[in-house]
Amino acid sequence: MREPHVATTVRTWQELEALASDWWDLWRRCPTATPFTSPAWLLAWWHSFEPGSLRTVAVRESGRLVGLAPFYLEDGPLGRRLLPLGIGLSDLFDLLLDPASEGVAEAILEAMAAEPDWTSWHLEELPEGAAALTLPCPAGCTDQVAAQSARPVLDLPDNRIDALATLPSAKRRKLRMAGHRVARRGGIVETVRAEDVPGFLADLIRLHGARWTAREEAGVLADDRVRRFHDASLPALAEAGLARLYRLVIEGQVAGAYYGLRHGPAAYAYLGGFDPDFSFESPGTILLGHAIEAAAQEGAVRFDLLRGREPYKYEWGAADRWNQLRVIRRAGPHG
Repeated sequence: MREPHVATTVRTWQELEALASDWWDLWRRCPTATPFTSPAWLLAWWHSFEPGSLRTVAVRESGRLVGLAPFYLEDGPLGRRLLPLGIGLSDLFDLLLDPASEGVAEAILEAMAAEPDWTSWHLEELPEGAAALTLPCPAGCTDQVAAQSARPVLDLPDNRIDALATLPSAKRRKLRMAGHRVARRGGIVETVRAEDVPGFLADLIRLHGARWTAREEAGVLADDRVRRFHDASLPALAEAGLARLYRLVIEGQVAGAYYGLRHGPAAYAYLGGFDPDFSFESPGTILLGHAIEAAAQEGAVRFDLLRGREPYKYEWGAADRWNQLRVIRRAGPHG
């Protein structure tokens, strides 16, 4: 006879942090897990921002963590909303449900329904196949699902020897030209190791800022809290083998930096920056081409360029996939 599920609501940082080891074990067992639902990402996010009150549901079976719904409560002008940890910086979100344990979703649902102080529950940026899309609608609630964000995704070929063979011809030509320009100046792409993460982050912040300053705009890394988040999360992601970090070095200078993630069948292009003084060498093109090739050689079957429909993404042959937004609202005057 199976032991009953025991669901608890995590309300403090100390309780959330204490979950880390079991959280990693559950994350590795979940087929839909991404780096954005890992402890490395979400613990750093909560510690950096803390925008509300924790309402994270943890479900155990015989003492083993089998389910996690990482949310917090925001009490603001839009009502008392349950929002996912990582919102804003995470391009993908989902619940973590152990596929070998039946009834976990129902246990999460029951625990969330027992919380009296929310009016709406927002499950944001859900990719195709997300476990959160299968969650039953609680009694006395309405349920709405709609398209939220486009994610251009490039399907990778089985041919690991020439992983770039299926790119559009125009992009392959531009990549070759950029490669020749970099080679003439002795440029190389370096892989950044875990122990070099602090130096890489310094390069990334500088180059990302230079790129946006040239456009007379502030980039995402201009926010102190965002920089604190990356200072905390990236070393943990690199230690867990999830980060893919590359520098382009030309004549002794760092011309570009690429920050990607890798897990399961997918690679993710998260953030980058380059020195405008090296724009003729196209550092962004060189680094993204290198990242795509490396991902294919590792066995990834798709290269996810994440949210945003910037034109350059489609030049690589990417096609849109859509994240979904699911909103569950309590019925009544405050729902």
